[in-house]
Amino acid sequence: MTTADIAPTHQISPRTGIFFVLAAGVLWSTVGLGIRMIEDAIVWQILFYRSISLSAFLFLVIWLRSRESPLKLAIKAGLPASIGGLSLVAAYAGGIYAIQTTSVANAMLLFASAPFMAAILGWIVLRESVRPATWIATCVAMTGIAVMVSGQSDGASLIGSLAALGSAFGFAVFTVALRWGKSGEMLPAVFLSGVYAIIITGVICLAIGAPLILSLNDGGIAIGMGVFQVGAGLILYTLGSKTVPAAELTLLSLAEVLLGPLWVWLFLGETITAYTLIGGTILLAAIAGNALSGARRKPPPVTTP
Repeated sequence: MTTADIAPTHQISPRTGIFFVLAAGVLWSTVGLGIRMIEDAIVWQILFYRSISLSAFLFLVIWLRSRESPLKLAIKAGLPASIGGLSLVAAYAGGIYAIQTTSVANAMLLFASAPFMAAILGWIVLRESVRPATWIATCVAMTGIAVMVSGQSDGASLIGSLAALGSAFGFAVFTVALRWGKSGEMLPAVFLSGVYAIIITGVICLAIGAPLILSLNDGGIAIGMGVFQVGAGLILYTLGSKTVPAAELTLLSLAEVLLGPLWVWLFLGETITAYTLIGGTILLAAIAGNALSGARRKPPPVTTP
């Protein structure tokens, strides 16, 4: 996930920015643990409740920061925000389903392929140039992904891995849609994705006969994830990303990928397979290598609003 501030009023220090970005990664890393703790709810029910709390939380935060209606800001962003919002709904659904059907480590590592997908999509759709180092890193990342997917022995796990890749693709489409719209304002589009998700998942639940009333445990966890795991993480990343260089942001984002499997191992005893470990190591090396190669380039001048 990447974002920019909506209406910045002051600049925070780089050290504080790094802390905020790391804190965001820690919050995002709890998604696997949260979904594992849900007992009965299916993906559409989880996403319905999580989207309600996420939308309400972001509505309040965006309005307090900009004094404008989040829906108005999202509409003002036009078609790119709508496409981005819908792609996030697909990304959310794929992510939840992946964690429910494959290991958290496998799903989180496959989510991390989103930046490479965004680079390729940007090259195809927006004619954006891609650095040779990024092409090399993409090939290395695909090797790691192939190793992880090849280790899925049963059909459900394989489908879960494909869902994780679909989720990463959804985030990549969201990233490219924002760049297409030349918008650095992520939060209104994310708010719009929550509104879309409420409508879409509500209709799906009614169509398949899934009740919209969940147990206290499942509903409470899903609502909490919307506010603390997704919403608060976005706010912290929004505040921190303005003062942290892009290469460092990429490296710091690995905290989400590395900590996700750690939480389910500590609290639930979920282990990691050899294929996931080997393939994940290759993928993380590709991400780190691409970020470090980009850090060697002369950074663009920093502008302040």
